[in-house]
Amino acid sequence: MPDPIPTDFPWWKGAVIYQIYPRSFQDSNGDGIGDLAGITQRLEHVARLGADAIWISPFFTSPMRDFGYDIADYCDVDPIFGTIADFDALVARAHELGLKVTIDQVYAHTSDLHAWFQDSRAGRSSDKADWYVWADPKPDGSPPNNWQSVFGGPAWTWDARRGQYYMHQFLASQPQLNVHLDAVQDALLDAMRFWLDRGVDGFRLDALNHSMHDPQLRDNPPAPDDGKPRTRPFDFQIRRYNQSHPDVVGFVERIRALCDDYGAVFTMAEVGGDLAEKEMKAYTAGDARLNSAYGFNFLYAPVLTPALVKDTVERWPDEPGMGWPSWAFENHDAPRALSRWCAPEDCPAFARLKMALLMALRGNPILYQGEELGITQVDIPFERLQDPEAIANWPLTLSRDGARTPLPWSASAAQAGFSSVEPWLPHGEDHLALAVDAQEADPQSLLAFTRDLLALRKAHPALRHGALDVLIADEQRLMFRRRTQDQSLLCLFNLSNRAAEWPLEAAGADTVICAVNRAAPGILPAHGALLIEE
Repeated sequence: MPDPIPTDFPWWKGAVIYQIYPRSFQDSNGDGIGDLAGITQRLEHVARLGADAIWISPFFTSPMRDFGYDIADYCDVDPIFGTIADFDALVARAHELGLKVTIDQVYAHTSDLHAWFQDSRAGRSSDKADWYVWADPKPDGSPPNNWQSVFGGPAWTWDARRGQYYMHQFLASQPQLNVHLDAVQDALLDAMRFWLDRGVDGFRLDALNHSMHDPQLRDNPPAPDDGKPRTRPFDFQIRRYNQSHPDVVGFVERIRALCDDYGAVFTMAEVGGDLAEKEMKAYTAGDARLNSAYGFNFLYAPVLTPALVKDTVERWPDEPGMGWPSWAFENHDAPRALSRWCAPEDCPAFARLKMALLMALRGNPILYQGEELGITQVDIPFERLQDPEAIANWPLTLSRDGARTPLPWSASAAQAGFSSVEPWLPHGEDHLALAVDAQEADPQSLLAFTRDLLALRKAHPALRHGALDVLIADEQRLMFRRRTQDQSLLCLFNLSNRAAEWPLEAAGADTVICAVNRAAPGILPAHGALLIEE
């Protein structure tokens, strides 16, 4: 029998986290937009899946120009999503079902409608004059430096009230907070405390490495031409000075200290960009910083290869002082993995292989809603686009909307059971056949298989928190060992669409605990995988 998970082991280490994008999970009031009461209504689905926690994307007061990532009030619920009472009911129901609740926090910027920014832009002597990043123009009136925003165009917008430019890493309606300032950090920590007092179990920290800039406002150097398409001015620079300031670590330690005051609260940073690996490790090193971080290693990869997995996981060895990683193959910003990684005819088999691999990795697997159903990317026509980045850069930037479409709950119900009216984004034409109720009725479905995998991960400590050693990573095959002091598992995957040779290293292993796509000892078919107890 596997060795039991120690009772003093933190709940989050190795936990499976299920990401909910609230606009598209379940509409409870018939306006075509998902809401908090809808999440509460469907939480049993997540609990039955076997996830340990949910992560809810922003539901705070917002003008929704970036769909909730432009926050106008950190301590209230936007009426689109419901009320504070709805949130409290959600937390209570989640805890009844044994689910932890984590929520997004966005500390790099606010909405331009936030009261803090309204005060800051009122004048250079206002109470919060320096709470945002303001700078004088150059003598010719142009912006202070060459920084570019992620969504296109300069990272600076002129404000006549101040007679200065304000910085924004994303939309012009998302002004950059001056997180270097202790008063700003104090206010953000107060917002975090507000949700901790309501029973939140953890936080996902959005774009954390964007939260501090170079106070000297030095120009970014040009990026060398790497042959990749450049669809935005942002792509022409090495982002050396507009983000990734080393002082972020000090703020991270303040976040961790506050969360420690509330007990076992989970903190996970999202980190992207040229220095992501370095920053993820800096933000999670030791016992005084964040619990975990995840980057974009898999989220935008055009193919899934053994070399990619090997290179990624070996950067996070099981060593003292090394942080704990989290992994996502999909999320609300990235194209659905099946649409990137396999041909349509291969999707059913590949979806099982992909799920088995995610659940076998060392770290926290993050499942994005619909991933357990095998949902693919939806091609949203231009006239239905909501994503401001895709609209601004059409047709060169792939719309994030294609991964944000409503979840199909019922194959036969109107609007697939998501809403009683036409939803804010259209359903995928192939999604009805993948609906939850259709898969519930099929014991061979991907949904049933995912439940089995999550139960397997909970039952085997080597999968949940053991070390990982890569043994093979060639053109087709990936094999690694997961091990604790008392248990060792071989995890073998054929990431290609053709049969692969059985590795000699696995010749003596015969206790199969999971077989994917008709794989068996000695047989490694296309998209086959085996988990074997040694």
